[in-house]
Amino acid sequence: MRSLHGIIRYASRSRIPQWRSGDSTLARTRQVMLAQSQRLHTSSPRQSSTNATSYAKDSSNPAMSFPCLDAQEAKSAILSARSLETGPEPSYTAGEHERFHSDKPILLDWGGVLPEFDIAYESWGQLNSEKSNAILLHTGLSASSHAHSTAPNPKPGWWEKFIGPGLPLDTDKYHIICTNVLGSCYGSTGPSSTDPSDGQRYATRFPILTVDDMVRAQFRLLDWLGIKKLAASVGSSMGGMQSLVAGVLFPERVGKIVSISGCARSHPYSIAMRHTQRQVLMMDPNWARGFYYDAIPPHSGMKLAREIATVTYRSGPEWENRFGRRRADPSKQPALCPDFLIETYLDHAGEKFCLEYDPNSLLYVSKAMDLFDLGHAHQSETRRRRAEAEARIAQGGISPSVSDPACSLTLPDQPYEEQPEATTSLPLSDQSVSATTDGPPRDLVAGLAPLKGHDVLVMGVASDILFPAWQQREIAETLRAGGNQTVQHIELGEDVSQFGHDTFLLDLKNIGGPLGQFLQ
Repeated sequence: MRSLHGIIRYASRSRIPQWRSGDSTLARTRQVMLAQSQRLHTSSPRQSSTNATSYAKDSSNPAMSFPCLDAQEAKSAILSARSLETGPEPSYTAGEHERFHSDKPILLDWGGVLPEFDIAYESWGQLNSEKSNAILLHTGLSASSHAHSTAPNPKPGWWEKFIGPGLPLDTDKYHIICTNVLGSCYGSTGPSSTDPSDGQRYATRFPILTVDDMVRAQFRLLDWLGIKKLAASVGSSMGGMQSLVAGVLFPERVGKIVSISGCARSHPYSIAMRHTQRQVLMMDPNWARGFYYDAIPPHSGMKLAREIATVTYRSGPEWENRFGRRRADPSKQPALCPDFLIETYLDHAGEKFCLEYDPNSLLYVSKAMDLFDLGHAHQSETRRRRAEAEARIAQGGISPSVSDPACSLTLPDQPYEEQPEATTSLPLSDQSVSATTDGPPRDLVAGLAPLKGHDVLVMGVASDILFPAWQQREIAETLRAGGNQTVQHIELGEDVSQFGHDTFLLDLKNIGGPLGQFLQ
């Protein structure tokens, strides 16, 4: 096996991908990669350590080592040295799946158009002759369609223990369909897919998505399968958002609705957490404004983004019991690299994920979650914008011009300054309180009105900090305020689960049990 210094020397040779001349964006990307390669060549971890030692030659203390940074530089060098036949970008596949291809364009909520698209999906259980026993299972942000093992792909799925004969999603009774969402990278069309107009990857030319767009694409699949009405729509986390959207957009085509650890609109805290993830990813020089395909992927930014996300997926009490304040090796000096057990856990979580999911998909899908809002005003504005886009298309336009002011984004001239009076004068539609003396926000009551006649199960977890339990209470209270008399709301207290947001993945008894009873 090559030494690290040898790998870096090898990476700096002529194995940098060559792109078409005249493509300024890709040319700039190549320049970035060349600079990265030269930096690795001239400043290996061993040399960096030597330089640090020379700086500290007259110091009373030795220079600190940084094995965590050495590991990231080594990974960049190895990725740079990969064969150009396969490219350093990993193959984001979850094994065998089925594929629906639509030749019909799909108009997206913010005016973008995909001239064609694919949806990857998998299914379990038999579809009856009336095609009336289908359940659409919606995924979270980074999940594939592989919710359960199949004969072509026996690897356990992300909801393996919840699907099967006699289980909550009972395959003796139901035909379960799970899709990979539009914008993702596990077989459905997303930023890593090829733009049919020029044969190049979409990258950040991919249009902005919404959760509603994802659901519309799923219903194109249902049309193709000949399924006119779902027995149920089921989802957790971002899937819980999609499940509600399915009922709001297609109320006549959905029976029961299940939303677990979801919300009716994104809260500023969750938007803020996803913003920080996107920022650390985009600040990775290898991201190259999204045009990193066939180059070194921004694995360091992805690692940090996943570490931030992992903090929001679990709860403080669980980590107190699991890790406490224990250090990985108390016999060694404290370090700036992972040192406490909780740090090593986060480091491992980030490292494991950083090449398993396309970075651009993380940006687009997480942004769709931020934009999510089932309030009536938001829905009305979206319908207006879609009508304008349809009119533009009818007149021969395909998508908004990059010169269109609506497609331009500028930073404010002055930085935001705290306004003490701002918190006392919010309009009702902007308040995030789940219940007031006047009841749920009227805008949200009107927005969820299409679900008035549906049986709805809403579940939440008190230890969840990403989708806090008040958001699930808000859904239930809003539906009841709108006249729905068949809403079930279940909240797991911290005495039941300390797994936070990830409870829906782990707790078969307390999540799966009520789910199975509701679907009977």
